[in-house]
Amino acid sequence: MSREYPDQPRVGVGAVVLHKGRVLLVRRGGQPSAGKWSLPGGLVELGETTTDAVRRELAEECGVAIRVVGVAGVVDRIVRDAGGRVRYHYVLVDYLAFVDSDRATAGSDAAECRWVEVDQMEELNVTEGLADMILRAVDLAGRTAP
Repeated sequence: MSREYPDQPRVGVGAVVLHKGRVLLVRRGGQPSAGKWSLPGGLVELGETTTDAVRRELAEECGVAIRVVGVAGVVDRIVRDAGGRVRYHYVLVDYLAFVDSDRATAGSDAAECRWVEVDQMEELNVTEGLADMILRAVDLAGRTAP
């Protein structure tokens, strides 16, 4: 199924990865939202759980192994073209996750990955709804801390 002008929504995953007050962001290399900063993640493959998918995607995009804590939120991303046709339609499951190390390297899907202070994240050109999802995850992290 094509990502552009799909017949049905695509299921994707992302992770709000927190480490020492910072969040891991990627600058998108492709559409939609090329050049904008976003959560690392990608599409779920056939036969794969969403948690397995988010672990795989973070390893591929940023070279990190994550500990998934729980779902931070679920959002719809629907992008229409000038004629009103649905160009992209994703249902995204975003997880809260942690890492032991802040070493991250951009893979082929991301133009760049960077650790950003949570309170400075809005200074970047970010995707729609990113700040809200990060705040949800930070709240969840505070409620699930040991």
